[in-house]
Amino acid sequence: MKRIFFLAAIVATAIAGHAQSSYRQAIGARLSTQTEYEAFAASYKFFVSRPGAIELNLGFGDQRYWYHNERKKAPGVSFSGTYQHHFPIKPVAGLKWFVGGGMVFFNTSSKLDRYDGFGMGIYPTGGIDYKFAKIPLNLSADIRPTLHITAPDGYHTFYGDAVGIAARYTF
Repeated sequence: MKRIFFLAAIVATAIAGHAQSSYRQAIGARLSTQTEYEAFAASYKFFVSRPGAIELNLGFGDQRYWYHNERKKAPGVSFSGTYQHHFPIKPVAGLKWFVGGGMVFFNTSSKLDRYDGFGMGIYPTGGIDYKFAKIPLNLSADIRPTLHITAPDGYHTFYGDAVGIAARYTF
């Protein structure tokens, strides 16, 4: 009888530990190397299936440029939506890697036309995602090489080094 109780306790602990390492939704912040319109973003992530999640970001940043020997800024705002398909990394509970893709829409404001206006881009993404077992915290890191379909003239067509990190409260 003691062996059955001990085995049941181990199974219950394993199930509870697994349940704590996953989450359904999370809200927090994301920092990115893509400073023109999403250096800082509010981030909301929710799972639509066991492996599939949607991440939505509302970002802010500014494009810096020189105009008549003076440093200027073109403030920008962006909205991005990303689908991520997660795969567990077995040795570490709560650690997953993901791949996916998404779109970004942004608008910047400047007195100089080449930095003023609307833009849109698409990107593949990949990264890692970790949910702490004992606290409601999720950390992730990703890369989003972005191809602008349309953008003001002062912006590059391709940003291959757009990397981000995020910290979110899970619930």
